[in-house]
Amino acid sequence: MRPVRVTVTGVDVSAPIPIDQYLNPTNIGLGVDILTGTATYTVEHTFDDVFDENFNPATATWFPHPTLQGQVADADGNYAFPPTAVRLNVTASSGGDVRLNLIQAGAID
Repeated sequence: MRPVRVTVTGVDVSAPIPIDQYLNPTNIGLGVDILTGTATYTVEHTFDDVFDENFNPATATWFPHPTLQGQVADADGNYAFPPTAVRLNVTASSGGDVRLNLIQAGAID
């Protein structure tokens, strides 16, 4: 999977980033940068089927990352096991930009 970068401006939620569940090991690296202004953010993941035609991000079950929740500064973390998708949820902002960088490594079995 190529590196993915999503940017959220103001208080908003990014689109879900699907994760390749077939890479082994999963090894997902996450880095969040507050590019401008101030912000509070949480990286979230779901196990819902994001490829289901009825999938709705607004009604999906989202779980906060264990260490990337309620953050107010640049931070990084990882996932060792694959969720189906990851997103960035900015819950407070002075109107600036927050970027989630996601890199997934692994070899296809």
